[in-house]
Amino acid sequence: MMSTWLNISAAAVITGATAFWILTDPSAPITHAQLANLDGDVKNGETVFNIGGCLSCHASKPTKDGGETIRLAGGKGFPTEFGTFYAPNISPDKITGIGAWSTVEFANAMKHGVSPDNQHYYPAFPYTSYARMTLQDIVDLKAYLDTLPTISQQSAEHKLSFPFNIRRGMGLWKQLYLNDDSIATIDQASDAVLRGQYLVEGPGHCGECHTPRTSIGGLQYDQWLMGAASPDGKGRIPNISPIDSGISDWSEADIAEYLASGFTPEFDSAGGDMTEVIENTSKLPASDREAIAAYLKALPNGNTP
Repeated sequence: MMSTWLNISAAAVITGATAFWILTDPSAPITHAQLANLDGDVKNGETVFNIGGCLSCHASKPTKDGGETIRLAGGKGFPTEFGTFYAPNISPDKITGIGAWSTVEFANAMKHGVSPDNQHYYPAFPYTSYARMTLQDIVDLKAYLDTLPTISQQSAEHKLSFPFNIRRGMGLWKQLYLNDDSIATIDQASDAVLRGQYLVEGPGHCGECHTPRTSIGGLQYDQWLMGAASPDGKGRIPNISPIDSGISDWSEADIAEYLASGFTPEFDSAGGDMTEVIENTSKLPASDREAIAAYLKALPNGNTP
């Protein structure tokens, strides 16, 4: 009898381990064939770079681009309840940056959170939003990044506690939270609203900060853009949905102006991390800021279906 139970237990362990290994497989599904006919547009890549706020997270000093060099050596720390994540070097350096990455490897990192050596990235890198990006925008972004200065600086290791330091487990997390579905359903959306939806839900990854998360770090889409606790435990990130506790009193023009200048309708100014966001959105075409505003005001009561 004892040997029977041991055999059953061993079989259960093997089955569970096999299932875990399959479900957590860090596959990289984008192939060279899918990108074969896509040429990189550096100018559009710069626009994608700005809406994505890449400079805000990955810049090392100096961080300005007004006459100074854009340095993307990373190193900025992001403390969370799971540990501290550090932004990596994404300069074109072939040893410590992403200069040796193929465009396919870059696309798989952006849309699937998979590294060139086939490991899961942690979602502090907001690939759960980038999953909604078009392949063309990703190709263009890589083309632009390749034009920036090469910085030789090794990326810092994340400081995470157990079990969050087990990358393979991220495969299960992705099963729950990684997809490329649109978040909001907006009836009879105009072209401007659809463009704004793409920018906000995709490369702009606004929900990564402005939407509350579950206990394991997934976004609570039923409270889309309704504000959230700051990941470092200090303060709260505001509600930017069109409900009374959000931006219901703001017009589309108010929102577009805020994204350009940082000034609110009450003549207050953006503060904290939002100042860096404004630095990025102020460089966008006016039509993109207007599209973001149109989308935010078109959200159905600030909720997803």
